[in-house]
Amino acid sequence: MTVVETDRIEMADDDAEWSLDKWFELIERMVPEGIKAEVVEGAVSMVPQRNVHWQIIRRILYALDDRFGRDTLVTTDVRIDFPGDQNGFCPDMAKFRDGAETDAEGRWRHQDVEFVAEVISRGTGMNDYGPKKAAYAEAGVPVYLIADPYQGRCHVHTNPKNGEYLTESRSDFGDDVDLTGTVVDLVLKTDGFPRG
Repeated sequence: MTVVETDRIEMADDDAEWSLDKWFELIERMVPEGIKAEVVEGAVSMVPQRNVHWQIIRRILYALDDRFGRDTLVTTDVRIDFPGDQNGFCPDMAKFRDGAETDAEGRWRHQDVEFVAEVISRGTGMNDYGPKKAAYAEAGVPVYLIADPYQGRCHVHTNPKNGEYLTESRSDFGDDVDLTGTVVDLVLKTDGFPRG
């Protein structure tokens, strides 16, 4: 019995030393394809990818392709480490500035992110509205778009300053999302965004 208690104590001590790299090494070995996994404030979040989710991401991707061309640097569900304690996010979509390059570990730098889009999932939506929004603002991401199929609404956050977004606008699905005047400089059509 004492050995088990000692093992538990040693395991708890090891938990304090878990780095983002260790978390993602474990995630890559254990999480099957079709499940999105990321680390938000040191907690692993996992949700299955749903058709509604992907259809919205796809439409945003097409809008970026139409505006910037197929060679613009855009990723989906790729790890990017953001400011804060153990924030290894895999944004539904991230657009990088021209000329962005990976770091020595082969990862994209949050300093090069110009635009992030997150599509709300029921199980992890509070991350997108809370700690992820705060981390994106702290990182200075100029435009953060949240598409919420449960509300049928888009939230656009711009003008990051001192760890928060100073400007927010909302548009219902079906209305255009005006991103002109931002680094994205486009009008996003949402009439094809599915709900729920």
